[in-house]
Amino acid sequence: MSKAKLAVIYYSSTGTNHRLAQAAIEGGKEAGGEVKLLRIPETAPDAAIASNAAWKAHYEATKDVVPAVTLADLEWADAIIISTPTRFGSAASQVRAFIDTTGGLWFQGKLANKVVSSMTSASNLNGGQESTILSLNNTFYHWGAIIVPPGYTDPVIFQSGGNPYGLSVTAKEDGSIPEASLQAARHQGKRAVTVAGWIKQGQGQ
Repeated sequence: MSKAKLAVIYYSSTGTNHRLAQAAIEGGKEAGGEVKLLRIPETAPDAAIASNAAWKAHYEATKDVVPAVTLADLEWADAIIISTPTRFGSAASQVRAFIDTTGGLWFQGKLANKVVSSMTSASNLNGGQESTILSLNNTFYHWGAIIVPPGYTDPVIFQSGGNPYGLSVTAKEDGSIPEASLQAARHQGKRAVTVAGWIKQGQGQ
């Protein structure tokens, strides 16, 4: 059986979701998956980016290092994890703009039966994290994808805040992320690869 292929796709302004995506990639590798770390391109104007030193620093540090996601990457993947900041209880506009380009793949049925999962962050404990993940699920329903949340499949879910929908993190001003949250992201990556592997095996691939 061929390895399950995991694409971890993220948008990050100041780096929190980039780090979560990296941790999910580590978990995918631990589970034996073939992995790709991919960023969703920035669409904010230069003036907005320049107005926030942390945003500008992260943008400059990653724009030529992490490959930008393409529709071909979605077609390639058996499992997809999207990590996004919460914006007013939904995914960042950069993420929605990319998702809006997937209509051709959806129409051809090329997103059906892929394992999908989500992670998010916000600046406070009740900033709409669960709503963000549920709003992404609405897209996944239309794709015909197989949503694989972390649930409570590992004790680290409780240690990281207890969100069964998908990992959510409260972003800190210094950019730090608790180790339990990084472990939860690794678990989510590992779980996505594991379940995608079961599906590939069932399909005889």
